[in-house]
Amino acid sequence: MNTFKKIVLSTAIAAAFAVSAPTFAAEEHVDKNALVKTAATNTAAKIEEAISIAEKGDKAGFIAALAEARQLQKEFRYEQTERLRQKLNDKLSAAREAATQDNMAEAGVAVKAAAVYVKEMREIYDAAHK
Repeated sequence: MNTFKKIVLSTAIAAAFAVSAPTFAAEEHVDKNALVKTAATNTAAKIEEAISIAEKGDKAGFIAALAEARQLQKEFRYEQTERLRQKLNDKLSAAREAATQDNMAEAGVAVKAAAVYVKEMREIYDAAHK
């Protein structure tokens, strides 16, 4: 009986190690530069889309595009452009607020200013990562 308990205990411990080993394995290498570049490109594309929607006057589509741009810009993390990213977020928020108040002209101006910030952020990032 004592031998049987040792065998069961040894088997349980071996099974626990076998199950937990993949959990502690090193995660795959993720290229952070590629993620930031993708976020910058996608943010700029969404802002351009929001500009074109603002010119058409589609309030709901404009607000949806702004919401997506705000989510995408969160992934554009680079220390030297952090203040610009905050200003970008402020402009996107101002554009959304203007759109909700049915002032699409002001919203269009704010989102165009946001596009300038994205371009400036991308230039700073690209200059540092040649």
